[in-house]
Amino acid sequence: MRILMAGASGFLGTRLAARLTDAGHDITRLVRRPAQKPDEATWRPGQNQLDPALVAGADAVINLAGASIGHWRWTPGYKRLLRSSRVDTTATIAGVIKQLPAEDRPRTLLQASAVGWYGDTGDRTVTEEAPAGRTFLADLCRVWEAAARPAEDAGTRVVLLRTAPAISREGSLIKPLLLPFKFGAGARIGSGRQWMAWIAVDDWLTAAEFLLDRDSIAGPVNLVAAEPCTNAEFTKAFGRAVHRPAVLSVPTVVLDVALGELAGEAKQSQRVRAGVLERAGFEWAYPDIESAMFAALGREPAQPR
Repeated sequence: MRILMAGASGFLGTRLAARLTDAGHDITRLVRRPAQKPDEATWRPGQNQLDPALVAGADAVINLAGASIGHWRWTPGYKRLLRSSRVDTTATIAGVIKQLPAEDRPRTLLQASAVGWYGDTGDRTVTEEAPAGRTFLADLCRVWEAAARPAEDAGTRVVLLRTAPAISREGSLIKPLLLPFKFGAGARIGSGRQWMAWIAVDDWLTAAEFLLDRDSIAGPVNLVAAEPCTNAEFTKAFGRAVHRPAVLSVPTVVLDVALGELAGEAKQSQRVRAGVLERAGFEWAYPDIESAMFAALGREPAQPR
């Protein structure tokens, strides 16, 4: 396929672009600076500027663009950036798709979203049919997904990738915690009973390829592991993978002080299942948190005595 890709320099985007290139696809990366390589093209989503010829020449568009959720405190200015970096890019792409003649429109748009859509679900299991929650991230996901609607209305197959945090040594979920866990300071959050949505990075990449090829699948798709885990189970698996005890607990008030508004998202419970992928027969390489954690950290699981 000829694929136009936004967000190709991000953590998941870099890996997906490399994987699709290795599979023989022709990738054009959208960049906001002057293009420096033959496979790059400049756009300015903040000014709603994207060459329609780039979109017309693509079989599929993949949009993973968006500022990092967890790297900075959520000041009012950063919250505006979180929103604009997602909504402006999506609206620009969807708007160009809608304006193109029907015969020139890409067949598929894989559009990033997040499991933040669901807000705090407590112990309730949710799949793609569940409504949006009432948190900041839920509202962000709602307007983010809505920005892709013009492409859907124009007849392009739009797949909304409701992605969970990815398990990878270099990912934003694992990398900041690796040093504390190695020194035996790994800790669950509060009681640890809250549910966590997650996915192994290799399974995310496989799922993205899977969805690119499945013309029968459209709409929201939860990119999560086959089995959610509790925060306590996550903490235990992390400790086992680095061969360190993980029996401490971080009081939630400490998160409030350290993270501000982001702490509310970190403390919530999300028991999310991949309903669409399950029905489509997708097979996870790392369905449970322990296998994913050991694979991410390059360790062999401890053998039972």
